[in-house]
Amino acid sequence: MNPILKSFVGLHVKLYRATSGKFGGSMAGGKVLLLTTKGNKSGKERTVPVMFFEIDGRRFVIASYGGSPAHPAWFKNMQASPDVTVQVRERCYPARPDVITGDERARVWKHVIGQMPRFDAYEKKVGGVREIPVVELKETPAS
Repeated sequence: MNPILKSFVGLHVKLYRATSGKFGGSMAGGKVLLLTTKGNKSGKERTVPVMFFEIDGRRFVIASYGGSPAHPAWFKNMQASPDVTVQVRERCYPARPDVITGDERARVWKHVIGQMPRFDAYEKKVGGVREIPVVELKETPAS
């Protein structure tokens, strides 16, 4: 990761945690959560701010990576180790990702681009190289 971007992400995470999401809990008109995954190579915990969408009481994140042809690192990490931690404002909980597909993905995707049209631009930018994953974060009981 670019060192400047890495510093920005680190600062965003620190501000979010220090203020329970009062700072860093929204970006460009969307709500942001902190997603902690285990690095698929290092095994170290990695936390990133990710925009999320709530639909019918369910929480979704989009692995758009700004329309890059590759998946974001957090998505690769959760594929390798699907136990993640989610922080929304002051609430922190364990979760498991579920990549949704087919008609369900289409329904959620329509909602997402209705709220954030730029995600449609990301999909066009990908140009069919990959389908941008839509991931439901399902809360799991604490262990």
